[in-house]
Amino acid sequence: MFQELMLLLAQRTLLLMLSRVGADEMRINVIPQRVKSPDADQNDALLIPLSISGTPRELDEALPAHLVEFVGAHLGLSSTLKSVKEKMDVATKAAREAARKTSATKSPTVASEVLSSAETVAAAAQPDASGLTVAPPEHLSGNLVGDAPTK
Repeated sequence: MFQELMLLLAQRTLLLMLSRVGADEMRINVIPQRVKSPDADQNDALLIPLSISGTPRELDEALPAHLVEFVGAHLGLSSTLKSVKEKMDVATKAAREAARKTSATKSPTVASEVLSSAETVAAAAQPDASGLTVAPPEHLSGNLVGDAPTK
């Protein structure tokens, strides 16, 4: 169980909570915590917890597979968010450079329009909860991000 969690622990702290929910059932919650580092990814989709209930025997058998899926979903989403942010930064720099070159050869109004439209495109592509569609692990209910439809 803990081997599966080590990859996610490299990125953020996890809160592990166990509770009894019936005579012979228990619930395990794995809750990712917000990272306090300013350069860390702070997207709320990375804070979706895993909650699984069952008898101790069922949990012994099924929990490792659910943890592998949970950690994989979180790591994949984190990687996607970083990639999108890097691509947006590169596109914004290229648009600004193109606007500077254009402003040197054309009127300032045209250059400001190019820069304005590039910044509008970059702002619209901002990776936030409503901009990404990520399929949640099957054992989680609801959406991982904003208004993304579930399968």
